[in-house]
Amino acid sequence: MDIWFINCNDRVHVRAASIHGMLWLQTHFESSHWEAISSEQVILSKCNATMLANDAREDGLILNAVPEIAYSL
Repeated sequence: MDIWFINCNDRVHVRAASIHGMLWLQTHFESSHWEAISSEQVILSKCNATMLANDAREDGLILNAVPEIAYSL
């Protein structure tokens, strides 16, 4: 597994799951966002996450998508 896409409401939490996933994400985000990537704080709209996932799949990365998660307080 290289990248996780975790759906929550209308957003998708993106997490690198391998060094390949981390390096790939760094090539798709500006360096000012790298800290957020390494801290697992990247949240995208579903549309942007779908485009990112398609690019990652085309580049041969292994993805895992969690259909929906609800958080209780």
